[in-house]
Amino acid sequence: MKFCILVLDGASGLPVDELDGRTCLEAARTPNLDEMARGGMVGMASTVPDGMEPSSAAACTSILGFDPAANYVGRGAIEAAALGIDLADGQAAFRCNLVYVAGGVMRDYSAGHISSEESHRIINRLDETLGDGGARFFPGVAYRHILILDDAKEALDAVCTPPHDIPDRPIDGHLPHGPGSRRLLELMERAKPILETDPTNAERVARGEVPANMIWLFWGGSKPTGLAGFEESYRLRAAITSGVDLLRGLAKLFGLTPLAIPGVTDGSDNDYEAQASGALAALDDHDLVVIHVESPDEAAHGGDWKAKIEAIERIDAEIVPLLKAYDGELRVLAMPDHPTPIAKRTHISAPVPFVLFGPGIEPNGASAFTEAQAESTGMLLKEGWRLMEMLTGGRPT
Repeated sequence: MKFCILVLDGASGLPVDELDGRTCLEAARTPNLDEMARGGMVGMASTVPDGMEPSSAAACTSILGFDPAANYVGRGAIEAAALGIDLADGQAAFRCNLVYVAGGVMRDYSAGHISSEESHRIINRLDETLGDGGARFFPGVAYRHILILDDAKEALDAVCTPPHDIPDRPIDGHLPHGPGSRRLLELMERAKPILETDPTNAERVARGEVPANMIWLFWGGSKPTGLAGFEESYRLRAAITSGVDLLRGLAKLFGLTPLAIPGVTDGSDNDYEAQASGALAALDDHDLVVIHVESPDEAAHGGDWKAKIEAIERIDAEIVPLLKAYDGELRVLAMPDHPTPIAKRTHISAPVPFVLFGPGIEPNGASAFTEAQAESTGMLLKEGWRLMEMLTGGRPT
């Protein structure tokens, strides 16, 4: 038996006015996921423990079969691991977004979805100008980058807000504050004149695109310790494919093989079919593969319900049929990691629908893969990380 987890990042949500009160999952045409729901076990799962931020860090740790409260790692440290950065004692990694702020308002948390090629030039220039023995900038994917600070114990105490939590809202009151924030604020201010004169930003403005005119620091994390490995815990060899550093970082920390599949991105240009084909090929020498698709979440952060529905439909049309046609016994778990409602444009703490499908799984009455149908089954898994046990039949050791 082989196993596959399909993560539709941020695909669940709340009713949308423009969709006559339906959610994006309800409005999307998903015949393949619906068929899986009719033939499989459907329910709701809580992937983020009470009191934790509803980020993909906690939610995807749950999906990988580990209690995120007991295996907490600051997200900056996870993404640093994806970049091959081994944090030393006393160091901290912070997520460093390139953003666009105008009139004191967070106009775009992604600087117009700046490309990796452009942002790398900007981040490298920041590192050349601001980087020193105590602070270094490392380029990541698109607008997402990493700042490493030495002697950072105090900085980790700063209260930080993710920029996607404040779309079109004043940044005043949401900047890093509290103990340890001075160092972060100082770097953010020192970066502004460098970004204002950056040649890549000048090229963007000339094309009518927004510039990356500010860095935003948040999600600090220190050197992770004491994490269990996936293979030791579940006696299975696992691989993962994703277009974002977060999942590649979790793969490194928990011992999954990160797959390098051409065409896999974090947005609407993702090659869904190539991602699924590459993932299934990995099952030749792995027992389990995780296919993480970022595009629904990116669309939801932008408040674009049309793009979110399109992303869900493309997953259904281009990934799910390949899973169903797999030549061999394959058990599938499909689910979002967290809800990202269109109106809120950020994550919320709420259970998400899941479907388990394949050999040995009995249907429990759902007729479609939607939030309402999942709730109607009456199944609610409060410890979402136990879905891995239900999928594989093995308890973590």
